[in-house]
Amino acid sequence: MENQNPTSQDPLDLLSEALTQAVAAFRKLDDEGRVKLLKALSTLFGISSPHETASGPRTVAFSEPTERFSKEHSLSPKEFLLKKQPQSDVERVSCLGYYLAHYRDQPHFKTADISALNTEAAQRRFSNTADAVSNATQYGYLAPAIKGAKQLSAGGELYVEALPDREAANAALAQSRPKRASRKTPFRKKASD
Repeated sequence: MENQNPTSQDPLDLLSEALTQAVAAFRKLDDEGRVKLLKALSTLFGISSPHETASGPRTVAFSEPTERFSKEHSLSPKEFLLKKQPQSDVERVSCLGYYLAHYRDQPHFKTADISALNTEAAQRRFSNTADAVSNATQYGYLAPAIKGAKQLSAGGELYVEALPDREAANAALAQSRPKRASRKTPFRKKASD
């Protein structure tokens, strides 16, 4: 039996397999989706964008990321929410979580942090902030973090980035969710007499 350990495979085979999977994933997306996915991967792995040079082909520069995401530090929480136009408490919690992670360098946050930022953004009060945070977690916008804190999930991040375009946001969230194996009940034979 062949060893399936990825580190024992030929690097060219790994590259070929990864390229095949990437091409398949990109084919499922429209042009805008491809650009967003490429930017997200570049950001995640700290790769600067490909640049066309006047003298030759595209080059990709690998560098240690100094900032993982572009930030508009001058944007207030109120302006950010006006720009994103959340339509539900779950969306508002997700936007506030995004703001904490990307504008305040606070990737892990508690319910009290969401509530305080909501007040700072001059938004209407949540009827129950804990329920709104719980619902955002249940829907996949947030994920558990250390010591009972929450953090923005990958899908939640893509969702907020796509807002206010709800169609693109829903597509981004749907694509980020892992596919679950179906739970088919095995066929059972009836005991014969």
